[in-house]
Amino acid sequence: MTNFDLIDKPIIIIDDEEPILFSIDTTLRSENYQDIITCQDSRHAMSLIREYGAQVVLLDLTMPYVSGQELLEQITAEFPDIPIIIITGTIDIETAIQCMKQGAFDYITKPIEATRLQKTIRQAISFNELRYENKALKDHILDEELEYPDDFANIITTNRKMLGIFRYIEAIAKTSQVVLITGETGVGKELIARSLHAISGLKGKFVPVNIAGLDDVVFTDTLFGHIKGAFTGAEQDRNGLVEQASGGTLLLDEIGDLKSSSQIKLLRFLQESEYRSLGMDETRQANVRVVASTNKSITELKQDDNFRKDLLYRLQTHHIHIPALRERLDDIPYLLDYFIVEAADTFNIKKPNYPKELTVLLQNYNYPGNIREFKAMVFDAVSRHRSKTLSMKVFQSYINEQEGESGKKAEPFESESIQFPTKLPTIEETTSQLLQEALKRANGNQSIVARLLGISQQAVSKRLKKNQKKII
Repeated sequence: MTNFDLIDKPIIIIDDEEPILFSIDTTLRSENYQDIITCQDSRHAMSLIREYGAQVVLLDLTMPYVSGQELLEQITAEFPDIPIIIITGTIDIETAIQCMKQGAFDYITKPIEATRLQKTIRQAISFNELRYENKALKDHILDEELEYPDDFANIITTNRKMLGIFRYIEAIAKTSQVVLITGETGVGKELIARSLHAISGLKGKFVPVNIAGLDDVVFTDTLFGHIKGAFTGAEQDRNGLVEQASGGTLLLDEIGDLKSSSQIKLLRFLQESEYRSLGMDETRQANVRVVASTNKSITELKQDDNFRKDLLYRLQTHHIHIPALRERLDDIPYLLDYFIVEAADTFNIKKPNYPKELTVLLQNYNYPGNIREFKAMVFDAVSRHRSKTLSMKVFQSYINEQEGESGKKAEPFESESIQFPTKLPTIEETTSQLLQEALKRANGNQSIVARLLGISQQAVSKRLKKNQKKII
């Protein structure tokens, strides 16, 4: 996958044999690694690393002047975070294994196989990124200030959970690891993915695609493209979305509904960073950051027999779960203001005012469609209003329709959530406490209390008068 600025340092190759240096350099450049330094004299190795740094060091064991083992000891002591890959002959395998015990990342044997070299380099870079991420998370996650607030401007929130997610995104955005975004329909998963892309600093495009229900051929063609003559109707070459998103971010939306046959191809793509267009024999190297999203939870995916567990583990290297709107009701006033302004601009009218009780009403609804539903509700109300002030009746009517005329909530009530004391309260005591809690949630608005309790407003008024008489 893509190399990011966080480890924007060269790959340094240290070997006294010029043909080996040339071979490794050529192989790596063919895989789009361009920042490479070769060193044939081991006496200059440490000064090169001190001057330029290194994201990976390839180190030959058998060299004149300073041996590979001596250099390994010096590098690990001074630069413990640099992954070191030992280059060794067959007779030096035991020595190479001993070097790994002393801190080397891995070893490769001569003659060097290109595939083994490429894979080991990718693993070393990924290891380095993960190590960096762990440090970045520790340093950043507790920081209250956002480093890139403008990149979250389209996500309206002051909620602490959401701000914590923003800080997490800032900590992982500049790495190449796969990110899985989960959350109910309408919570804004694509907005989160776009913010992640913006902060990453990637120069390529942000390319979203809904892959739910695609059969194997369409999935392959959509992502990886095809060449002329690959199938009937393929009259010319066509680049897939992986190529279109090259150097950028590819969002795979509704990943939880991907068919089993395509999951195998996606897993290989994520593991090897390689793909093959339809009709093409040779593979291509991918240069894209993959983000996946689904409205299914991690638990649901684990329990789904049709979803590969190895793919799930690969996808959730980083996991962002966006809370439902009912879990961040403190954002309702800000979202209401934002969508009223947006709706007024859309309909080319003056921004209407709204009664203060409206936010209380809206904070007592469950929003199964989340922010998408909330936005539609506000736009509908603004389009209907004919005076300076928005009518609560439009919102109340919508909520009643969604919950049913009986007053039942869109989300079923769980009786197990009630905790009873050892001595059970009387019906009167329970009713009184329930009424007080409803009044608190409704900020004293009796019509909202009536809706919450599923009784008439007259019944609420009667209960309140009865309680007041008892106090007197």
